[in-house]
Parts: sequence; C-alpha cells; structure tokens
Amino acid sequence: MNTVTRPRILVVGAGFAGVECVRRLERRLSPGDAEITLVTPISYQLYLPLLPQVASGVLTPQSIALSLRRSTKYRTRIIPGGAIGVDLKAKVCVIRGITGRILNEPYDYIVLSPGSVTRTFDIPGLTDHAFGMKTLAEAAYIRDHVIAQLDLADASEDPDERASRLQFVVVGGGYAGTETAACLQRLTHAAVERYPRLDPGLIKWHLIDIAPKLMPELGEKLGRSAQEILTRRGIEISLGVSVAKAGPTEVTFTDGRVIPTRTLIWTAGVVASPLIATLGADTVRGRLAVTADMCVPGEDGVFALGDAAAVPDDAKGVEGAVCPPTAQHAMRQGRQVADNVIAMLTGRPLRPYHHKDLGLVVDLGGTDAVSKPLGVELRGLPAQVAARGYHWSALRTNVAKTRVMTNWLLNSIAGDDFVRTGFQARRPAKLRDFEYTDVYLTPEQVRAHVGEAGLSVR
Repeated sequence: MNTVTRPRILVVGAGFAGVECVRRLERRLSPGDAEITLVTPISYQLYLPLLPQVASGVLTPQSIALSLRRSTKYRTRIIPGGAIGVDLKAKVCVIRGITGRILNEPYDYIVLSPGSVTRTFDIPGLTDHAFGMKTLAEAAYIRDHVIAQLDLADASEDPDERASRLQFVVVGGGYAGTETAACLQRLTHAAVERYPRLDPGLIKWHLIDIAPKLMPELGEKLGRSAQEILTRRGIEISLGVSVAKAGPTEVTFTDGRVIPTRTLIWTAGVVASPLIATLGADTVRGRLAVTADMCVPGEDGVFALGDAAAVPDDAKGVEGAVCPPTAQHAMRQGRQVADNVIAMLTGRPLRPYHHKDLGLVVDLGGTDAVSKPLGVELRGLPAQVAARGYHWSALRTNVAKTRVMTNWLLNSIAGDDFVRTGFQARRPAKLRDFEYTDVYLTPEQVRAHVGEAGLSVR
C-alpha cells in the first residue's frame, strides 16, 4: 500500500486506554496498513493506582512511569503535547505542544482517550490552596511538602505555626483519598521518630467526605473495616462533611469546624477531560456518549473510551449503567477499540464491549488492606497480597515490575530516609497549577482555528 494513502489513526491520550489501543494496533497492523500517531504531553504511561505509594515514598516516581519509548520495535509517532480541541467535521485535532505552539493534526480515524481531571467545586480558595493527586508531579510534590511541614514545625518556636503544619486534611473517601490518607499517615508516623523536638500527638490526619459511607463501592463490611483500620491509626474520619472554605493556614468544614493546616489534599472524584466539551457532542454526566462498540453516534471513524466516555456496562445488566472510570475497564476497552478500528478498516462488523468487573483492591500500607477480588471479601495480609499482586501483574513491562517489587522489598527492610528533593524551593504549586484545564478551546474556537489554517480532508 502506498505510504501517502495509508489511513491515519490518531490516538489521544497515553493512559491505560490509549496505550493499550496503540500497542494492539501495532501488533495487528503492518506498517503499510496504517499510520499510527499518539498525542500525549508526557512520554510515559502512568500507573495511576500506585500514586499514593509514590507520595509516601514507598515507590520511586520512575517505577510507575512506564516509558513509551523503551522498546525499539514500536513505530507509533508520538506528538508531545495535549489535544485542546477536535473538529469532527473537518477531521482535525488541534494540539498544544509542550512548547506552547499550536498545531493541527488531520486524521481519518480518531480514538479519544484523554482521561479525566480532578473534579472541583466553586469553593472559595480551593484551587489556590489545595493539592491534587492525579499526576506524577503532584505525588512527588506532596511528598516534599509533607516532609517540609515536619522540618518547618521542628524548627518553629511558635505553637500555632506548629499546630497548623502538623495537621493534614484529605478530602475524598473513595479509593484515591482513602489510600492517600493511609499511606501519608504512615509516612508521618514513621518520620516523627527522627524529630525528637516534635510531639507525635500533635500530628493529626483528617479524612472527610460528603458521602455517608467510606468507599461504598467495597460494600458495607469492607468499608467499615477500612474505617476501623484508619481510626485505629489515629486518622479522624468525618462523613457527611466537605470543605466550605480553604485558606493558606486553615480549612473551614461545612459543619463549622476550622482546622489549622497548611496541607489540604483534594481527591473528591474526577470528571472527563475538558477536551470532550470542545466536540459539541452529546454527553452523559459529562462523559462523551458512545455506543456499546465505543463509537460516537453520527460521527464517522470516531471512537471514545476510558474515563472520558460513558461506555455502556452491559455486564451489569442494568439499563443505563456505564463503566466506572477504573484501570481494568480502560485497559480492556483500549484493546477492544483497537480491534474495532481494524474491523472498520477491513469492512468487518464491530464488536460491543463487555467485561465483568473483577472487583477492587485497596492497599492501606504495611499489612493493612481490604480487597474484594471476584466478590471475595479479604482483609489484612491476604488482602494485601491480593492488592499488590494485582497491581504488580497489571504493570505493562518487566522492567516496571522489577522496579516496583524491588522498591517494595527495600522499603519493607530499610524504611524511608525522608529526603526532600527540592520542590519546595520554587514557587508553591497547587491543584490549579498541575492539570492545565484552562488551555482548551470552545467548539467555536476550534472551528475558527481549523478554518483559518485552510486544512482540507485528504
């Protein structure tokens, strides 16, 4: 097949869904069958479920950042940047490169897997003073910040300053928030032994959530078990509560309490990437509406999956149910979309996505964990084995598996050195500084930009 006439397949996003899709396309299409392009601002796939362990120092950042360029056999062209708009009629994706340059990338088939961003609300001071836990940079920054609070509290003679630096607030009682609070509490509990001037009793962790239960997706019993574990460690859990106002040295809860703190970590859910709003297509609770085979209705050669798409969850047998934004669904959707793109190329029928959820695993650090693989409720060490075994097996490369296993063993034997890497020497960075949600175009801006470029569909 002539190179000029090769179909152009553009994949947006290098998360679980996007990377699985690209790898499948590479394996099943010859170089002459199609031109594959991946748009991503980072040159690695982030294993997101293990971010709390990076923040707590159990794992190094590199161990969960799986390079997209490690293998020489991969032929996908990588554009270093983020998609900020898509003109579905002109079949053009508008990309903001990592240098800030805007470029237009035409395509014949597009796979939209831009993922999600942290869900925020109109709470005074939230984006100015809260940290997120969605990116590798945020996890590394939070670790530096928490250790810096211990250092600064140890050096301070002001009791009020000490109190505010030694109280930590995590918002979000789901998977991410619970693990973040659990892992970071273990970090400060172990570190305080290196600070003889600090009273361990002054270190307080608060985990709050507006929901009435902790991790309701685990069920009543396991959710209660997780709450008991955290409470036993000294973490104060407040349910039915959220943040009313955030400031640089204190946080006000909706129940009226004012907590002196310099650390507010916001993990209260995610929403689909702002890219979805640029399409002008139908959405379901903010996620792009798609059919069971993950096609966007009424659009030729447009697929969407992962956190950004409302993929029907046929396995639940409930009308209107959509797949939750989890790694296990995203990985399998990526492979299925790749097969459907190939089927469309070759004129074969597309297959609907179907996967029965395998359950959840929650690593609370040490030997503490609660897991529900295949509906079996586990606690303690068996749950920890299941949690780490699942994460380890889900890592895409043997190099990553070796690094993670080595980190786990080394941390269990030698502990942590509580080293700061210097992030605190720069301007303080909070939630709004990491996810760049203000760079996306409106549908009108996308059409105007593409029209000015004078692009035509090949």
